[in-house]
Amino acid sequence: MGHEVPADLLEIVDALLPGTRLDRARLAADGNIHHVVLLPGIAAVRISRRPSGAQALPRRTELLRAIGAAGLPFAVPQPLTAVTDFDGRAAVAVSWIDGTAWPEGEGDPRQIGELLRALREVPLTAGLRRALAAGQEPAPVRGWAAVLAEDVIPRLPARWRDEGRRRLDHAMALDPVPDALVHGDLGGSNVHWGPDGKLIGVLDWDAALAFDPAVDAACMAWHGWDTLRRAVDPDTYRRARIWDQTFGIGHLIAVLPGTSLANVDSYVDHIVPWLEHHPQ
Repeated sequence: MGHEVPADLLEIVDALLPGTRLDRARLAADGNIHHVVLLPGIAAVRISRRPSGAQALPRRTELLRAIGAAGLPFAVPQPLTAVTDFDGRAAVAVSWIDGTAWPEGEGDPRQIGELLRALREVPLTAGLRRALAAGQEPAPVRGWAAVLAEDVIPRLPARWRDEGRRRLDHAMALDPVPDALVHGDLGGSNVHWGPDGKLIGVLDWDAALAFDPAVDAACMAWHGWDTLRRAVDPDTYRRARIWDQTFGIGHLIAVLPGTSLANVDSYVDHIVPWLEHHPQ
């Protein structure tokens, strides 16, 4: 699957991986920061879309190295080339991870539980913590709750402000738990399974951070909340539901690093429809 690769991106791939056949190259669904050119069985090439992505790519590439060295029992994409500048656009090739995603709403609770446990049990060494911190944007950290309370909730439509504060208070009332390695965008196309149902690898670690492992559990509700309930212990399930019910786990991830949002109004425009469809 995928889309035809524009000629300018193919030129970058060819320069980065000279001699590689490009006849099977395809373009993955575009992200906000990078294009990803897929070379099946060979590599995935990340190419920045804008200057902010070019600046972030070296940090995020080093984060892949650190996570790859953490001893996880599945594959993590590893850099195959140096991060290279192409007239202001940064690019890097990373290793190919075979397998495919499970369809939404499907999944094996045992395998999901093992994946979440493997992430939770990774030792958060000082080096890994530094890599996780460096992988985020270098901006002043105020804390995720402050970003929501001070920037987001005041911009909600009036009918949602009290409800937004109530949901934030519910999340803030969670008892603290030890930090774990959190992927931050677990599930869907980022988790690759083999034809035998075994986990092969996990892609796209750009949102990784040290945080409550129940956040990743909430992300894995992609496979269905009933499936997740059978995959984790009751307290993790409870915490996952609370994190998700704040403003939707996919939206909440954006504020967990604790840095100011680049476009708060756009963020609010995305969470209001979610609130409309997920009343409590």
